[in-house]
Amino acid sequence: MSVSTAASAQSICAHLPVLGRDVTVPLVTGGEVAYAALDYAASAPALQRVWDDVAAYAPYYGSVHRGAGYLSQLSTDLFENARGTVAEFLDCREADQVIFTRSTTDSLNLLARALPADCQVFVFETEHHASLLPWQDARVTYLNAPRTPRQAVETLERALADRDPHGPALVCVTGASNVTGELWPVRELAAAAHAHGARIVLDAAQLAPHHPVSVQELDVDWVAFSGHKLYAPFGSGVLAGRADWLVAAEPYLAGGGASRKVTRREDGGVAVQWHENAARHEAGSPNVIGAYSIASACKALTEAGFDSLVARERHLIAEVREGLAEVPEVRILSLFGDDAPRVGVISFVVDGWNSSHFAAALSAEYGIGVRDGLFCAHPLVRTLLGSAPQTQGECGAPEAAPGEKSLNAIRVSFGAGTPDEHVGRFVKAVKELVRDGAKWQYRTEEGRCVPAV
Repeated sequence: MSVSTAASAQSICAHLPVLGRDVTVPLVTGGEVAYAALDYAASAPALQRVWDDVAAYAPYYGSVHRGAGYLSQLSTDLFENARGTVAEFLDCREADQVIFTRSTTDSLNLLARALPADCQVFVFETEHHASLLPWQDARVTYLNAPRTPRQAVETLERALADRDPHGPALVCVTGASNVTGELWPVRELAAAAHAHGARIVLDAAQLAPHHPVSVQELDVDWVAFSGHKLYAPFGSGVLAGRADWLVAAEPYLAGGGASRKVTRREDGGVAVQWHENAARHEAGSPNVIGAYSIASACKALTEAGFDSLVARERHLIAEVREGLAEVPEVRILSLFGDDAPRVGVISFVVDGWNSSHFAAALSAEYGIGVRDGLFCAHPLVRTLLGSAPQTQGECGAPEAAPGEKSLNAIRVSFGAGTPDEHVGRFVKAVKELVRDGAKWQYRTEEGRCVPAV
């Protein structure tokens, strides 16, 4: 990338202020350095704007929905307004429901519990475990990893053509891979699903923080995402979409809030009328701060402008990929090829290095936080590494010692809060480690590679 192109990208949008940007960490080689958080695909740091909004609300904290006091009414309005903000952020249809959950995983498990009887589910093996595993009680068809977006659509079309056309069906697909960062052809997959009488749920955990997500433009039936990947604190998530299956299903959790009316029956039992709105699946005292945090993040990203955010991220992606391409020992993992559009998530392996050893050295010697392992997407990473699908391996817990081959990869990920300096330092560190080796000795402790002391 030319200097002028890089300067243009930087002038479009500076990185957004996030918590932790001034944190320093010790190096095993001596001294301290500003921490470079490059593990956004696992959890993005909270935006300073989000944290400030939460702090401003905290003194007014109150229980929602049934409190008569001023603070309870204020908190109720804030909670319900957050629902509206998320619906606007996702460009939901008028009749769609927005349900607040704990995470993407929680959202998809909720939807799995709401599936009609005898529903058939279609899911690619390339999914994160959050969208690969919740469907165990349904009839599941697992689809092989495609090697092009067109092949993904064709694979789904063939599978749907062979199903019983009279029963309910659901397709679950990611918007952006948490391993390769590649964007999936969501609109085309949705069209294929609907042409065969199926519905589709979009796992937008990796897509929503990086690109605008429009339920109406993509024509998906549901969207799920997590707050902690959208620059909000842990413990909040969203399931948004069509209401009919959700209203027809038993509540995800039974308890206060989900129940509209509870009476004793003549036989001594209890009769319950459940809510038919989002509260049906939000039993218990809700995570008001979590919902408010997500809404604040949605507003911050919208106000920053996704066009500018995407342009800047493309600049960072190009810098990382071009830097890694200069190291022959590095192999970037990809399904769709170098030209595929992607978000700021890049996984790779380094010849001659155990992935855990390499990640440990980046942290201990350079103050750079990345992730190594199978990234809770075991079948996909094994496919990309060319290993047998049944080969053993643990997510983030490699058994190989430093210097030994391991069934794992290294993942660097970044986003709206990443300073350019962090990306440049990462590329420089990779080159130095491959050229000069680690400066410190490392050992395996409880499945992790750590500096020897």
